[in-house]
Amino acid sequence: MRRQLNINTNTNTLLEVNKVYLVHIYIYILCVILHFSAFVSPGMKIASFNVRRFGQAKVSQANIVTFDCLYAYFYHPIPLRVNTTHHYALQISTRLGRTKYKEQFLFLYRDDVVDLIDSYQYEDNQVNNKDAFAREPYILHFKPHNTVLNDIVLIPVHTTPSDSEKELDELYEVFLTVRDKWKTDNIMILGDFNADGAYVTRKEMKEIRIRSDKNFHWLIGDDVDTTANTSNDHTYDRIVVYGDNMLAAMVPNSAKPFNFQQEFAMTEEMVRLGFHDLQVTLFIYAGK
Repeated sequence: MRRQLNINTNTNTLLEVNKVYLVHIYIYILCVILHFSAFVSPGMKIASFNVRRFGQAKVSQANIVTFDCLYAYFYHPIPLRVNTTHHYALQISTRLGRTKYKEQFLFLYRDDVVDLIDSYQYEDNQVNNKDAFAREPYILHFKPHNTVLNDIVLIPVHTTPSDSEKELDELYEVFLTVRDKWKTDNIMILGDFNADGAYVTRKEMKEIRIRSDKNFHWLIGDDVDTTANTSNDHTYDRIVVYGDNMLAAMVPNSAKPFNFQQEFAMTEEMVRLGFHDLQVTLFIYAGK
């Protein structure tokens, strides 16, 4: 499902955009955003995070809807109220889940920054019909206009906490499938891994194939707090890239969480109303 939308800073417009395009996206959304950044001119920025329970009730609250839409422009160095030239395209998965509880993956990207090459809903084909993923990854293949990468594949993740170890290990099979399908090693896995605390121990982490295989580079350190509350300091949200070429394309130390509470002087309650975890972001080098 692909749609075009023009995002500006008018609250009513933001609310209307969400009513028109996002009203059926509820419970959680894992958003992946790709856009130009003047901080690494003219490179590209990628960000991902969970939107908490985005349904009819939240759409009716203009302040919360506006908050959820902040991700589309808060890093842009020029106020978008005077910049009407940029358009964002939308790609969204079907509703995913084993029960009535459903989630969706959403990609929001500037179509003057990347071209969408292809999309793929991973098929969870297991021996004896066992289901490895509660939410099978919805994977997109992009061609950036001006980075050192000729293409990039994004695999979004939101694991079920009780099955995090199993799902994270199974991502290796997803990786192999996608690499064979699109004949590229430029693959990034990102999202809410739930791989910390009681969900996945350090010992269990060592057995996960995308962790034990040293060709995978984990860009968010194990001691980085990515949660949107102060009750713990777990590292749930991660960005993982495959291969030395992908690692070299990433601006060093640019992968980090963005703290909404600190940047916008918000209360913890305000942040938790909008997001499950903090946004994690990184920069990719511009093309030469």
